[in-house]
Amino acid sequence: MREDRVTVRGVDLAYFEWGNPAGQTVLLLHATGFHARCWDGVVRCLGDDHRVIAVDQRGHGRSEKRGPYEWSEFGADAAALVDELDLNGVVGVGHSMGGHALTQAAAQRPHRFRALLLVDPVILDPAAYANHPMFASAQAHPVARRRNRWQSAAEMFDRFADRHPFNLWDRAVLLDYCRFGLLPEGDGFELACPPLVEASIYQGSAGRDIGDAIRTVTLPVAVLRAQGRDPDNRSTETMDFARSPTWPGLAAAFPNGRDIHHPELSHFIPMQRPDLVAEEIRKLIA
Repeated sequence: MREDRVTVRGVDLAYFEWGNPAGQTVLLLHATGFHARCWDGVVRCLGDDHRVIAVDQRGHGRSEKRGPYEWSEFGADAAALVDELDLNGVVGVGHSMGGHALTQAAAQRPHRFRALLLVDPVILDPAAYANHPMFASAQAHPVARRRNRWQSAAEMFDRFADRHPFNLWDRAVLLDYCRFGLLPEGDGFELACPPLVEASIYQGSAGRDIGDAIRTVTLPVAVLRAQGRDPDNRSTETMDFARSPTWPGLAAAFPNGRDIHHPELSHFIPMQRPDLVAEEIRKLIA
């Protein structure tokens, strides 16, 4: 594995690369509040035959903490990234917000992509966007009050290991999340995605309907979905983040989409079943 950096659209991004430079290129985009090394479990399951690139999106991980954090920015960043790295024939894999960004990028750069795997993407039923509740500000969002400071990755791991939904995760992936999700600060560590940045990204999801983009993406798209949310629960305060936000009709909205439903899994599919995600990637490559 090697770490490198690239500047796209005025933002300095960190990315990590594994495998065979001559192999099939697989691009991995993480969820809000996460980081590129959350994909390590998937990469381990994929093996060394492919060229795998995972990116710390703006505001996350080792990348620059620079807004704006409206979701169209993440899609434009991903499109600029594949241009800057001159990636072609890409199998794109995006989890949660990363799936939203990847769909935008494929719509903007169709000649760069071969296929997409959207892992429980935050793409809602079009009817839901009109009434999607938001907080008054990023500061008012509950995520902004997350614990930010830690003494070590081990302390963070011990704190989360038995808590929902982290207790559903593969232990090695949870350790990766903690080890690479902290940055040194003073005599301790702070989250590599600061709580206010994470809250700002959630706030930046307003007006994120990308139905027009979806209809233009004609390449093969696999939508991997988990257990869904209660459609009658509209409260952002009580919403269970372990349940799927993905519109069940999403795969059918793509011209060449395929739906893969795993109701026994949580929204955190790459953390819970990295082997399953790797297998779906191999299917797209084949």
